[in-house]
Amino acid sequence: MRNWKEYRETGKKFPNKLATVQDMVDHIDHIVKVIRIDHVGIGTDFDGGGDLSGCRDVSQMGNVTLELVKRGYSDEDIKKIWGGNFMRVFREVQKSASL
Repeated sequence: MRNWKEYRETGKKFPNKLATVQDMVDHIDHIVKVIRIDHVGIGTDFDGGGDLSGCRDVSQMGNVTLELVKRGYSDEDIKKIWGGNFMRVFREVQKSASL
């Protein structure tokens, strides 16, 4: 079990430099270039360890979408990234599982 007081005090002494939303979208840009938009998706880890400057919890998820918009991603592409691709693959798996 973690000693949260000690953990927080250590964090104050040695603060982590968190990746930013822009850093995250840099990675999305790269992945889109390598494997195309139809194979990209975002998952979150807000239950311990998913810290990202500008997106620390679900209330800030819109910051990722805003950065995607700033970079010229279309509404359709953003929908694919935010679950559309997952749902497409999930449906395909369901279809093949019921054959």
